[in-house]
Amino acid sequence: MVSVSASLLLLASAVAVILPAGEGFPDGAPIEACILPNPNRPNHPATKTQPQSSSKHSFTASGSRYRPGDIITVIISGPPFKGFFVQGRDSHSNDWVGSFAETPETKVYPECSAATHNTVPPKTSVKLVWHAPRDRSGTVYFTGTILERYDRYWSDMVAKVVKPQF
Repeated sequence: MVSVSASLLLLASAVAVILPAGEGFPDGAPIEACILPNPNRPNHPATKTQPQSSSKHSFTASGSRYRPGDIITVIISGPPFKGFFVQGRDSHSNDWVGSFAETPETKVYPECSAATHNTVPPKTSVKLVWHAPRDRSGTVYFTGTILERYDRYWSDMVAKVVKPQF
């Protein structure tokens, strides 16, 4: 028979292991998010993406056409959200294209033109800066996931192109 203190120790150990896993990735999506069977979607068991029409978040890009050296700003804003994962993709081939600038609030994966969150507190706005490739021109679109909580997220979102206001 197991003593009460041994049972409590076992329970405390199990909780210590399980709780951090339930919090997801507070410092951003792993690099594997680039190559999962459903790219840009969290690998959260027993969950599914919400209908895009139910998102209250704004996901915008300052442009879609690029030349070498161009910069495009991508903004996510709206009700508090915990995380995001965004990729720049060529509009014709769907290949990853360009790269995001890293900031203290973001982590980037240049090898798959992705940016993700790098901070724990909920955010109401994130500004990402995308750099066009140096060797070509083309058209890009930005796609990804906005995560409100572990089991509530919107995937396969595509940034709406808006003209900057001066």
